Amino acid sequence: MSIYVGNLSYQVTEDDIRGVFGEYGTVKRVVLPNDRETGRLRGFAFVDMNSDAEEAAAIEALDGAEWMGRDLKVNKAKPKEDRGSFGGNRGGYGGGGGRGRY
Repeated sequence: MSIYVGNLSYQVTEDDIRGVFGEYGTVKRVVLPNDRETGRLRGFAFVDMNSDAEEAAAIEALDGAEWMGRDLKVNKAKPKEDRGSFGGNRGGYGGGGGRGRY
């Protein structure tokens, strides 16, 4: 499971995050998503730590804490939702709709 870290400064680096979260355990991975169009950081990150206990300690200590001029939002990351097929078709049929099939 990952930790979601929101309301980050757009100047934050992976090393910055590793430094802060490293105070609570071993940081295995940091993901800093970029905006596809601008390439700019999106203001949030995902952090994987070595154990659930380390994650819990980091969440408790850092949620709501001020860092780099911002109040952090830190919690367990929610699993990525299955967005289904194109057009939200849940029945598994077609998906192109209205293209003169008849």
